[in-house]
Amino acid sequence: MNREDQEFWGEVCQDLIEESQRAISPLIGSQKSGEIVKMGADGTPTTLIDMVAENKVMEVLEGVDRPLTLISEEIGEVTIGEGPSDAILVVDPLDGTSNAVKNIPAYGISVAVAPISPGKKGSLTIQDIQMGVVKNYATEDIYSAVKGQGAFVNGNDLTPSLKQDLAHISLGAYVYRMDMGKIEILCKSVRRMRILGAVAIELSYVADGTYDAFVDVKNNLRLVDVAAAKLILEESGGIVTDSNGKSLNGRLSVLEKTSLIATCNEVIHKKIMDILEGI
Repeated sequence: MNREDQEFWGEVCQDLIEESQRAISPLIGSQKSGEIVKMGADGTPTTLIDMVAENKVMEVLEGVDRPLTLISEEIGEVTIGEGPSDAILVVDPLDGTSNAVKNIPAYGISVAVAPISPGKKGSLTIQDIQMGVVKNYATEDIYSAVKGQGAFVNGNDLTPSLKQDLAHISLGAYVYRMDMGKIEILCKSVRRMRILGAVAIELSYVADGTYDAFVDVKNNLRLVDVAAAKLILEESGGIVTDSNGKSLNGRLSVLEKTSLIATCNEVIHKKIMDILEGI
């Protein structure tokens, strides 16, 4: 991504964050915000607060003076503007919807940018993401990264944990409808578990050392939900693979699913992989 594009899409991301946060603020913690209003393009229910967030994202992007493609869990995939798209923007307008409805302080937005080269053919994959931004609205923390340029929180360098002993780490996990027997040994091997239900924010927590690792081994995690945070964690020096230890390389689609193991370093990653392979 050249400097001109970096500055342009960086400003677009900032506008999306500010306008979306302003739009949903009156709904945080309200019973009305959690009302189901439709089914999203990903096949899951859309709440009122999700719809308000995504509508604001659409409104902002319709004012951008470059053609683009938006991928978002509620609306699916939509082209905005005339002519071939300059970039794909992968947006989770509200990461941690249930937390926002209950005013639990772990909810925000995830925005990833994948520029499209002239003449590019075929679907882009998560490996094509060049810029990622995640904001926790509740804490005002902004995590960001540009490929090859490191990762930052509120403008300061991100550094993952240096821990190498599983017995001392904090592990985040997404366990909705999971057979807990599958990760029982892993749970018993770490110092503490954290379950927040905001995957983009939780991956960012691995990047800044709040967590030491994060796992989702159900093969049902939406790839678009981690598009920005994956880049942030990798640019910070962390590691992200699927449950088989392979790099994530799925296409950018609201229907693409994956498993996920995200860790602070290679030592912790190998130890978690060894446990999961044993199970």
